[in-house]
Amino acid sequence: MRRIFGFMIGIVVGGLVGSTIALLLAPDSGESLRGELRERGLAFQAEIRNAADTRRIELRQRLDELRLPPEA
Repeated sequence: MRRIFGFMIGIVVGGLVGSTIALLLAPDSGESLRGELRERGLAFQAEIRNAADTRRIELRQRLDELRLPPEA
């Protein structure tokens, strides 16, 4: 479990570093770049929420299965 959280933290930090470098080196105007980054950020948030919801449903189903008494 720790490895997964470490990996996720690495992804987030890598994304932040990459977006900062992109801001510094971008040829677009600040306003259009901010709009694009905002859209990408919102899409990323939605993707993360979707993945978390899917995983939560899977884990809840598995927990319900484990709570059932064993069949003889």
